[in-house]
Amino acid sequence: MTLRDDVVLAHGVGGSTDLPVPLEYAMVGAAWALSVSFAVLALAWRRPRLDPSTPGVALPAWVARTIDSGAAHAVLGVVGVGFTAWVALAAFGGEPGPTNGAPGAFYVLLWVGIVPLSLLCGHVWASLSPARALHRAACAVLRRDPAVGVWTYPARLGYWPAALGLLAFVWTELASPDPGALPTVRVWLVGYLAYGVVGALLFGRRWFERADPFDVYAAFVAALSPFGRRSPEDRRVVLRNPLSNLAGLPVDAGIVAVVAVLLGSTAFDSTTGTSWWLTEVQSWYAGTPALGVAYRTLGLLAMIGLVALVFVLAARATGGLTGVQRRAMPGELAHSLVPIVVGYVGAHYLTYLVEKGQRTAIALADPLDRGWDVLGVGSLEVSYWLSEHPHLLGVLKVGLVLTGHVLGVIAAHDRCIRLLPRAHHLTGQLALMLVMVGYTFLGLFLLFAG
Repeated sequence: MTLRDDVVLAHGVGGSTDLPVPLEYAMVGAAWALSVSFAVLALAWRRPRLDPSTPGVALPAWVARTIDSGAAHAVLGVVGVGFTAWVALAAFGGEPGPTNGAPGAFYVLLWVGIVPLSLLCGHVWASLSPARALHRAACAVLRRDPAVGVWTYPARLGYWPAALGLLAFVWTELASPDPGALPTVRVWLVGYLAYGVVGALLFGRRWFERADPFDVYAAFVAALSPFGRRSPEDRRVVLRNPLSNLAGLPVDAGIVAVVAVLLGSTAFDSTTGTSWWLTEVQSWYAGTPALGVAYRTLGLLAMIGLVALVFVLAARATGGLTGVQRRAMPGELAHSLVPIVVGYVGAHYLTYLVEKGQRTAIALADPLDRGWDVLGVGSLEVSYWLSEHPHLLGVLKVGLVLTGHVLGVIAAHDRCIRLLPRAHHLTGQLALMLVMVGYTFLGLFLLFAG
């Protein structure tokens, strides 16, 4: 996938030669890591321990007052809208080509950068979101409560609109004819803002919490942040075990679809960088753009569908539950895929964020190609230090994958012993454990092969 011309969005580790250990060693190590962690959990973790209502360590009261203040929301909203306007300046006024920073702002700074931002700062996107800021401004002009819309958001929709929005975005990035073309970025900029503002005016703030693709994406990742609130009533900011915060991720219709799109699309992106895809599949549609879109679309949907199917089947493969309880298990366990998503996205896009992020910042210093250097970085050169140290890069990427999967196993184990009858605490998790191992193998294989 390319942005324009020579700006290549290549995210893989660069092949097995970049990794300090052979693929089979990494696979065996991954299997042992997950198996040993599961055995330790089975012996030492026999009661639920992850609770989002635990008091945590409270930060000073002024932290919550500052974060929740109207001034903080206004300042962050202005930052979000201002940056969006700057990107729009490049998208609508800049020249197409590798020096235009608009595509990079969209696919690098937003899509990838939202992960470390949310992990480190919690759900700060709720204040930075330009759609939320414009909605708050519109409500101020109309003298309406931003939390209330014309209608109540239909509960049956759950996260499904966000899942479809995420699917539309990853399709644009990974399967559309020219994802980095400026017209594509313009459509997404305008369409996303209109979708968010109009939707929120109709359905209130709940629209962002369930239907906004980037807002939901950020909220899911932020659930793994160490920062949380003491309780719905006591809004003090506390430091808490990130897995306890993750256990409080709201369960709603479509939650499995959201995590399946995030995990499946990243896996598909890795797949398109493998020699098998480049030499076998790509040769089938070379020179026929429409056929290429069809193949990539089918591949993307197949990977997302496979991730969702095996997870749902594994989550339901347990005894001791009624039919209704068994059908609810995939949603109850979906939060355990969030660490896997974060670990795999981090591993897959690490160099992409660091190196393409630098290039994007330099390009955005001169959005109209007029010799500006507003950000003071226009004369800087992109540092490829990380790519120049492949062994360190390999260790980081393998470590991110394994850490994400181990945390996922812990989150799933804790939820299982909370929901399953005692007699099925272990046997009820075996299918899910096998799926976790399978995800790990697939992730590592694609990192090596990409």
